[in-house]
Amino acid sequence: MTQTAPTPAPTTTATATPAAVPGRVHRAWFVAAVAFVTIIGAAAFASLPGLLIEPLHEEFDWSRGTIGIAVSVNLALYGLTAPFAAALMDRFGIRRVVALALLVISGGTAATVWMTASWQLVLFWGVLVGLGSGSMALAFAATVTNRWFTARRGLVTGILTAAGASGQLVFLPLLSWLVEHHGWRPAAVTVSLAALVVVPFVWLLLRDHPADVGLAPYGGTYADKPAPVTGAARRTVTVLFKAARTGPFWLLAGTFAICGASTNGLVKTHFVPAAHDHGMPVTAAAGLLAVIGVFDVVGTIASGWFTDRFEARRLLAVYYALRGISLLFLPLLLAPSVHPPMVFFIVFYGLDWVATVPPTIALCREHYGEDSAIVFGWVLASHQVGAAVVAFLGGLARDLTGSYDVVWYASGALCAMAALMAMVIRRRQPPGGAADLIGGARHA
Repeated sequence: MTQTAPTPAPTTTATATPAAVPGRVHRAWFVAAVAFVTIIGAAAFASLPGLLIEPLHEEFDWSRGTIGIAVSVNLALYGLTAPFAAALMDRFGIRRVVALALLVISGGTAATVWMTASWQLVLFWGVLVGLGSGSMALAFAATVTNRWFTARRGLVTGILTAAGASGQLVFLPLLSWLVEHHGWRPAAVTVSLAALVVVPFVWLLLRDHPADVGLAPYGGTYADKPAPVTGAARRTVTVLFKAARTGPFWLLAGTFAICGASTNGLVKTHFVPAAHDHGMPVTAAAGLLAVIGVFDVVGTIASGWFTDRFEARRLLAVYYALRGISLLFLPLLLAPSVHPPMVFFIVFYGLDWVATVPPTIALCREHYGEDSAIVFGWVLASHQVGAAVVAFLGGLARDLTGSYDVVWYASGALCAMAALMAMVIRRRQPPGGAADLIGGARHA
């Protein structure tokens, strides 16, 4: 939604002309491209934790539980920082917040090279990188989309969401090779440099608002840049309490918690050990996860395209229902070798991995308007909580029962519940024009 200052200045022909020049690529697409590259650079860290657990355990003799504390702190701060980051972007601008976040990620990752105690791992890897990556979370994508696009919001959201998966695909093979042949420190330095290299692009090319360059949002009408919103922390908490009094917030938070539980918490954490339990080599299982990442990019962009054209809550219901069905079949597909039915599951599940993000952001925008990026930040926090809970419970179930089967079946049931919750979300026509809030291009 385009915010308007309390006393907007009249639109002049000279100011609005650049948005209407035939044949010129709108500046919004360049901003989206910079955001895409930025998210890819920040996503490099997401490829690293799983690669460092064994090297850190061998070098420092830290337990996996101790290392896991740093990962848990990182995940928690990643989720909890997102809504505050969205408010800070309203106060200080996208460019300043994102550049600072990248510097924090770079500094925190580089500092791990000199650590000698486990508390330093928690501080550098957990706190600093958690705060930085949380500021680069999907709330950043939502803020860019809300400000620079009126049309094609779903498509742009899908593209920016896919950037995270693309970053992992770009860096995972390189980081794996570095850890195997040169140790974990060169891999950490590589991640630090990746975040640092993106900073000049953000500072020089990213702009906070279309009005900064005299343009209207893509597909919209010109509006003056709103005044900075003060009291970012207070606003973030206020928005939470306001949204928490509405039913759609709890439905969106609940469905997204199940999304995190059935992706990052379940498959990303436990698929490899579960496949290994059935005799599949770890390298083969890890390769299947990489293939999931490939199709994740395709599915997320397609989901953004669908979100511009179909009702978001129905898309969510379909996505969760299909994901639940696929998880119910997974225990029957695990085997010592990769076979066609397993490949079909990997492709199918990959297409659905984070396809839920564009319609979830669209529903936040529909119900909460100018506060939608902050609301989505809180919804994203529930995603991380769901992931953390199932990451722990999945391992506990394996220890108690000797199998992951109950975990797959329970997750399938949770996804069915999420599908029903999505259909309960009511459509809303917000005051001030539904077309502005929903994106103008989507029709049921």
